Amino acid sequence: MKVIGIGGAGGKIAAKMDSENAILVNVSQTELDKVVGGGERIVAPIQSIAGQFRGSRKEPQIGLEAYRTIRRRMLENIRGAIVFSSTGGGTGNGITKGILEDIVELDEHAEGGHGLPIQDKTMFCLLLPDDSETREYVENSIDFLSDTLAGVIDKGCTGNIMLFSNKLKFADKIGEDAYNQMIVDSLNVFMAIPQKNETMKLLELHIDQEDFAAYIAKPYFNHFCYFDYDRTKDLGVQIKANANSLLLPPEEAIEVMFLLEVPPGQDHTMFYDIMQYYSKLKSPPVYSVVENPALQRPFLTLSMLYSRKPIEVLEEYNQKNVDNKDAIVQRSINQYVNLQKVAVDMDDEAKRAGAEKGINSEVLNSLRRIGKL
Repeated sequence: MKVIGIGGAGGKIAAKMDSENAILVNVSQTELDKVVGGGERIVAPIQSIAGQFRGSRKEPQIGLEAYRTIRRRMLENIRGAIVFSSTGGGTGNGITKGILEDIVELDEHAEGGHGLPIQDKTMFCLLLPDDSETREYVENSIDFLSDTLAGVIDKGCTGNIMLFSNKLKFADKIGEDAYNQMIVDSLNVFMAIPQKNETMKLLELHIDQEDFAAYIAKPYFNHFCYFDYDRTKDLGVQIKANANSLLLPPEEAIEVMFLLEVPPGQDHTMFYDIMQYYSKLKSPPVYSVVENPALQRPFLTLSMLYSRKPIEVLEEYNQKNVDNKDAIVQRSINQYVNLQKVAVDMDDEAKRAGAEKGINSEVLNSLRRIGKL
């Protein structure tokens, strides 16, 4: 599967995913030169010589305008690809926005009127900032999630969308390079499902490359996780305990795929327990069971597709955005405005003003009685 990385964060992750052939895209040649690995590198020109060195400066509009200079080239490359991008920066946000807008148009005008074919669907792995990061990153992500991405999801013209988050990175104080590797290693577990079906002994059904391609071409959010499966424990409890901390938490699953790997000699019919769990939820899964001689305990790789927009992250980001703006206003007041508290006696002020204008005490008393003073 072709791998494309957009912007600084997206490019670094893509280069780890495919160290030889990943296509890296940026508005800055300087930023491209910082990425180790990858293959073809595409510079999206900004209409300024200085711009090629300064990047998009966290402004998505700059990234969007730069995308238009490489639009045709990108639309050729994204078909059937997996795209890595950040929603917080200007380059990743802006260029990805342009791609998504064009995908909608391509889907509407696809030959036959049935939308883009499965093999042309693009899968997106989007990196969301932690809410402790800069205000610009948070605001950019709010706009991207609530406007660009929401509209595309409603149209149903992309492949799977995976929402990775920097929350764990900041919570556990993990370095960027190590965290990027964690994302790649985790994604590779999910992407290895069809390969394991090809190389291991099949015990129940078969998920081949075509089955897998059809699944990841579905226009839903994908939360995948993996863990040692214990048939004596409730599956829901195990899923909750082993949810992928690199991704946003899943919502109610629309469709499910799982691969169960069992050691030689163990009863593989435990897969029926997993089937029954999802049958009760009215989400019958696509599945396969294989024998893995390297294991001592059963191992489950599970993917859940859901369609609702990630409201909880929008609310969190919006609240953080409000808090940040309030704090900025308060700091400005504290720094630049020094207001003295002045005690004012309204009766004295009224008498003083009345004396200046020739109004006597009787008039002032009348005004007081009728509530005008």
